[in-house]
Amino acid sequence: MDLRLRLTIMRNFTKIFIMRIDIIAIFPEMFQGPFTESIIKRAVNKGIVDIQLHNLRDYSTDKHKKVDDYPFSAGAGMVMMIEPVDNCITHLKSQRDYDEVIYMSPDGELLNQPLCNRLSLKENLIILCGHYKGIDERIREHLVTMEVSIGDYVLSGGELGAAVLVDSLVRLIPGSIGDEESALSDSFQDGLVSPPVYTRPRNYKGWEVPEILLSGNDKLINDWKLEQSYLRTKERRPKMYEMLKKNV
Repeated sequence: MDLRLRLTIMRNFTKIFIMRIDIIAIFPEMFQGPFTESIIKRAVNKGIVDIQLHNLRDYSTDKHKKVDDYPFSAGAGMVMMIEPVDNCITHLKSQRDYDEVIYMSPDGELLNQPLCNRLSLKENLIILCGHYKGIDERIREHLVTMEVSIGDYVLSGGELGAAVLVDSLVRLIPGSIGDEESALSDSFQDGLVSPPVYTRPRNYKGWEVPEILLSGNDKLINDWKLEQSYLRTKERRPKMYEMLKKNV
């Protein structure tokens, strides 16, 4: 089911689509800022999304709540242990079925709009935030179902990446933003970068709004916007533009 189809269905049914996201982290306090403002806060308050934070240390069997240890063989850095992660995931799975167990990893599948669209259609997700030198490989082999990266660079931990992922999904859920159609015109939804947008005043310091946008001719305006999208995509995302040409 694609995003447009789901929006159509949601308009015809009163039942609200509820997404459940469970986030496992060593530093869950890092989510207090991103999740208590703007669209995510409104979605949570509306009951459209249920976000639960889980401190991995609560699932440690060590009296000091230890969740990391030295790696086997030589090498710097600490590695997140498998037992606390397994304990937490097992506990969560005893309560409901999950569509995906996602590990935020620098070498995971690169987050893009098609992936966001696909994941936004899921009901229950677990997101595991890595830290230190990474996680025990057996977690990736046996507990994780997919890995997601927000870019080819390394952060101090997976919490920031998880916050980006959650924001990109929640805004696509019907009811999260005031105008549901707005999400369909965002950059990358149709493989194109969004066209330029303008608002009042129409003239600021001699910087004019393009006359076409003031014409009132919807067809001409839409044609202009599409042309601008193609031009911007060609200039700013040439690889995407080449893929677009191949699919035309």
